[in-house]
Amino acid sequence: MSTESAAGLRIRDLRVVFDGFAAVDGVDIDVPPGDVRFIIGPNGAGKTTLVDAVTGLVKASGSASFGGQELLGRKVHHINRLGIGRTFQTATVFEELTVLQNLDIAAGTGRGPLTMLRRRKSVPEGVAQAMEAIGLATARNKLAGTLAHGQKQWLEIGMLLVQDAKLLLLDEPVAGMSHDERETTGELLGLLSKERTVVVIEHDMDFLRRFARTVTVMHAGRKLSEGSVAQVQADPKVQEVYLGHAGASAAAVGEA
Repeated sequence: MSTESAAGLRIRDLRVVFDGFAAVDGVDIDVPPGDVRFIIGPNGAGKTTLVDAVTGLVKASGSASFGGQELLGRKVHHINRLGIGRTFQTATVFEELTVLQNLDIAAGTGRGPLTMLRRRKSVPEGVAQAMEAIGLATARNKLAGTLAHGQKQWLEIGMLLVQDAKLLLLDEPVAGMSHDERETTGELLGLLSKERTVVVIEHDMDFLRRFARTVTVMHAGRKLSEGSVAQVQADPKVQEVYLGHAGASAAAVGEA
């Protein structure tokens, strides 16, 4: 599928209120098809809460649509069926099962407990493609619990791919990764964006500068700035939030 036929994410006046406190306060965001959008901001800015709202984990008002389908008000599994996939800061894989078995379960191949214990002669095309994409084809029979930290994150992304997710919402995917793992993950995001829309919540500014196509900066529940990496770093409002004064060097934004 080309990016022309991929779907984009459209958020309008999104609000999430907890006990009178607006964790997300009237946010508008457009993520076009094929984008690799990074959402950044200080702790408490509302980044993860925004993704929670889009994926049905918290109640929200306003609008969040993907491919023209409204997401707010739907149950989590209904949102998943619309092609929305999400990872969390800690990878949620079945550590006692192999890479292939994890992907089997995510794909819903219908293999029962007894057949799961046997190695089979063939692998469904979608599962095989996912293993290749995440670089784990040669580790298909390794237990997920024995994988390196970065590999577990890639496996979780693979579990979204076999579900044919078209919007990937990734929460700090490179946290705790080595330099080489971060580089591989960034290249993977670019590959995935050829057929999907990718949104990344991230604190690693070096990773952002290398692989973000566009950036949304949030602060105190609102959208503070948006644009290319260079545009966001040069924005005095962003410099003020991160460093406390607008005259700070743009290159230092996000390092504090």
